[in-house]
Amino acid sequence: RFSYSSMTTPSQLYDYNMVTRERTLLKTQEVPSGHNPDDYVTRRVFAPAWDGEKVPVTLLYRRDTALDGSAPCLLYGYGAYGITIPAGFNTNCLSLADRGFVYAIAHIRGGKDKGFSWYEDGKMEKKTNTFKDFISAADYLNQEKFTSYAKIIAEGGSAGGMLMGAVANMAPEKFAGLIAAVPFVDVLNTMLDDTLPLTPPEWPEWGNPIESKDEYEQIASYSPYDNVEAKPYPPILALGGLTDPRVTYWEPAKWVAKLRDKTTGSAPILLKTNMDAGHGGASGRFQRLEEIAFEYAFAIKVAGKM
Repeated sequence: RFSYSSMTTPSQLYDYNMVTRERTLLKTQEVPSGHNPDDYVTRRVFAPAWDGEKVPVTLLYRRDTALDGSAPCLLYGYGAYGITIPAGFNTNCLSLADRGFVYAIAHIRGGKDKGFSWYEDGKMEKKTNTFKDFISAADYLNQEKFTSYAKIIAEGGSAGGMLMGAVANMAPEKFAGLIAAVPFVDVLNTMLDDTLPLTPPEWPEWGNPIESKDEYEQIASYSPYDNVEAKPYPPILALGGLTDPRVTYWEPAKWVAKLRDKTTGSAPILLKTNMDAGHGGASGRFQRLEEIAFEYAFAIKVAGKM
């Protein structure tokens, strides 16, 4: 028995006969609002990275979307802990596609999307590969006219929020906006505080700046909070949770405060703190949908679709 889904295909459950090699469809996920897979296109493209690697990028868009650089794009990334980001069916993404967006997932180093070495090439002293891969994905989407820099809204949460902070510092001109949910942006200070219960278990991922001068310097070179500079930043939406034990609420708060102080531009830099939520966001189904709607409203506004 196995299941299958794609960005355009709702989850399907099959029985497979190993003798006859026949499969039988048992169940298909219901979409109460209705769904026609033929209205959408999903495809996998490969963005060339700075070192010659090919970064997989999964795309979803409506079949009638003009691929001439005019479409807005929500580009999602994570790239940590060896977590592979599935390109499965998600009706939330379809709501953006229906509004003319290209929805993209960058399968960057730090995950295991291309095997264990893909993970190892995106951690510790090689962490900046994660950020460079994401920027390479944005470059490719702009070059191939799936979208344009002025229309790319980047999104990531937790370690993916660190990614957002890093690319905001490295290439702010390549993004129309950024959404950073519970972002791990004060990496250096957090890894230096071994009284925090989750700091020692994180050292194998980022490094131990207490014991190693080299690892201190590596983290300091990309830690988003420590690398905020006086330059224009794009519109940024940071989201935190008051009871978050992993990324404490003051991390996004102090990051936003520093961004507001340093930016030389006039783009809005927003902070929304959920006073009742932890690291996973709102716990109720409808409350979580409201959070997603808020994030998408920001993306739609920044893209000029509202």
